[in-house]
Amino acid sequence: MKNQTSRKILIAVAAFALIFFAFRILTPAPVHADVLDFLKGLIAPLFGGHTTNTSPAPSSIPRIEVNQPPISLYKPAIDYEKAVVAAVKKASQAVVSITVSKNVPIIENCPSNPFSDLPPEFRRFFGDDFPQFSVPCEKGSKLQEVGGGSGFIISSDGLILTNKHVVADSSASYTVFTNDGKKYDAKVLAKDPMQDLAVIKISAAGLTAVELGDSDEVELGQTAIAIGNSLGEFRNTVSVGVISGLSRSVTASGVGIGQETIEGVIQTDAAINPGNSGGPLLNLRGEVIGINTAVALGAQNIGFAIPINAAKRDINSVKKTGDIEVPFLGVRYLILTPDVAKKQKLPVDYGALVRGSDDGPAVTPGSPADVAGIVAEDIILELNGKKINKDYPLGAAISRFNVGESVAVKIRRGEKDLILNVVLAKRPKAEE
Repeated sequence: MKNQTSRKILIAVAAFALIFFAFRILTPAPVHADVLDFLKGLIAPLFGGHTTNTSPAPSSIPRIEVNQPPISLYKPAIDYEKAVVAAVKKASQAVVSITVSKNVPIIENCPSNPFSDLPPEFRRFFGDDFPQFSVPCEKGSKLQEVGGGSGFIISSDGLILTNKHVVADSSASYTVFTNDGKKYDAKVLAKDPMQDLAVIKISAAGLTAVELGDSDEVELGQTAIAIGNSLGEFRNTVSVGVISGLSRSVTASGVGIGQETIEGVIQTDAAINPGNSGGPLLNLRGEVIGINTAVALGAQNIGFAIPINAAKRDINSVKKTGDIEVPFLGVRYLILTPDVAKKQKLPVDYGALVRGSDDGPAVTPGSPADVAGIVAEDIILELNGKKINKDYPLGAAISRFNVGESVAVKIRRGEKDLILNVVLAKRPKAEE
């Protein structure tokens, strides 16, 4: 009897071992406790009874999931790249390079005798072998490239939008190179006295123009694509980044243009290099949302672009009249913030405080503001129902309207709110 029991035990152990190792070979994944219970159940009858299950309930044991499909990372990246490439292809045909040329003097070294002005009786003491000197002298002039920038075609008949500072020199000549390598002489049609914008013209027809977007819809973090003539040498250079900031106010300066404050600009980290000025800033649809205008010195990839909506009035004005007619209100002002309002003890913490300065009176005599009844120390709160504040300053607000347009101006005078209708006039030449 004992021998039979021993044989059963040996057979059971051998069977268990064979089944277990065969299962491990065929199933490389970890073996769960319920599988071991199944194997024990197979050998339990050999002992004439049941084995004791000391393992926790299967439901309490964590399961290890295997062979999960990988997360898809490639298709969206490919779609993004395709969108950038498509946007560049769409707009690059309309991006141009602008070179600035000017007659510069030809300087050479000319021989000079420092004693030539002496009387003959004194010059003979130095003899004819006295060493000759050379001094710089001007011998005529030559046309030379002295700068460059970018622009983009806004009409099929050759109108091009660029920065005012690119074409600031009235004594220089300008040449435009289109994307297909053709060369055109350009004429400066108009410059915006308030913004860093200008429109130039080339004699051509059937050109591809850009598609203008809506800069009011631009959001932080969205993709931005800059195209331009980098360093005045590398045409149609493309850089990609994001919109880093909105409604910035920056002070820009440059050779020959002095210093100016640009309000309401878009900040981007898409690289804007010297020579990119005047080029387009695009969205992923290939629409122009801004005009590249300035960079922050001493920083990496902090560039600024004028919103395209601020340029649309200039574009329409040039197409209709051949000139840029800028609307004029006729006030000097101080933009209010909570800190300024607190210091000045003012009743509101936003708006534009009408106040004179060393440059002139608060309200220009005979101006639309004067005619409408705006006076010094009035606070302009709204234009056509939209609040005036540091993100929407008065100058940027006025630029949205056209010459001759009537605007409802809400002001705070003392403790009263008033609404005055002002008809905007064309900015006088003296104000430009």
